[in-house]
Amino acid sequence: MKVLMNAGPWLTVPPPGYGGIENVVATLVPALRERGVQVVLASVGASDLEVDELVSVFDEGQFGDLQKPYNQVMGIAHAHQARLVDELRRRDDIDLVHDHLEVVGPAVLSAFGGPPVLHTLHWDLRKHPHFYGSFPSSIKVNGVSESQLARGPEALRAASLGAIHLATPLADRRVEAERGEHFVVMGRVCRLKGQHVAARVCQKLGLPLVLAGPVSGRNNQAELDVVAQDPYHPLNGHPDVRYHLDQVVPYLDDLVTWVGSVAGDERDRLYASARAALFPIQWDEPGGTAVVEALALGVPPVGLRRGCLPEIIEHGRTGFLADTEEELAEWLLRIDEIDPEECRAEARRRFSPSVMAEKYLELYDRVLRGA
Repeated sequence: MKVLMNAGPWLTVPPPGYGGIENVVATLVPALRERGVQVVLASVGASDLEVDELVSVFDEGQFGDLQKPYNQVMGIAHAHQARLVDELRRRDDIDLVHDHLEVVGPAVLSAFGGPPVLHTLHWDLRKHPHFYGSFPSSIKVNGVSESQLARGPEALRAASLGAIHLATPLADRRVEAERGEHFVVMGRVCRLKGQHVAARVCQKLGLPLVLAGPVSGRNNQAELDVVAQDPYHPLNGHPDVRYHLDQVVPYLDDLVTWVGSVAGDERDRLYASARAALFPIQWDEPGGTAVVEALALGVPPVGLRRGCLPEIIEHGRTGFLADTEEELAEWLLRIDEIDPEECRAEARRRFSPSVMAEKYLELYDRVLRGA
């Protein structure tokens, strides 16, 4: 089988740090290729994931332009997709397109009418009611959790082949790190992730907390200061920047720290050395990559009972789920009741790349048989 994997034009695959969709693609592709699938990757030229072929129109990722007004950047995704369609038009050896490009991907591919398409939904399905409410019947989709799909409109659910949970390469290897006393929130700093709740809870309990992740693409304090100290900087009024400055910074002290973006081995060791990972999410999280990574590292997750978390965490065995901030605090004090080895075993069983690849191969077969 030869699959064209469309990761989009925003970041390299794998990404240099934060990059949810690109990390998913970077996790899935090697496992597919181990199973004999040939992969043509549609990404940016700087992507260095080992694939059979790379198709690109941009040399570097265009993620920085996403902060600009839509009428200035709407051509980026379409230029990428036009290059992809040109590639499909000139060749007849692509069996299936696995698309990850939000809205523009299925819109263009359904109009083109080329090879069968599986489009993976990585985001909140309430975002595009007009498009999803009349989703093209020629495109099949899958979600990354059942709770995500349940919130989609009827036309989108009718096109769905089900949900496949996200995976992590960390499930297949052990990261050695001495367990510390700190708790951690890993991910982009924004209101939806609830860093302010984690900070408030840990301050009340006297527990050390490390917040790790970028703020609107700013990876450290020096980069953020450039934005914060310039009232005319285009990012100064960005919701994530305002959230961090107004609702997270007041909690920062010797107990609660923000370390900016961490990547690679440094990120893995910081995560693996935590007593627990906090997920006080303020929305219905669709996929929960960071939750899966915590399990793989043997770090018990503690979160609010929303979105995909109840599908990933088994309360009382591989982590704790709370309905309120007060209950979240109570479970943090009982975190030593969770066995880290039980978390690792669950990740190997349910969230390894091989498990995800096998499930996608089943969906590929269903799409091809349907076509």
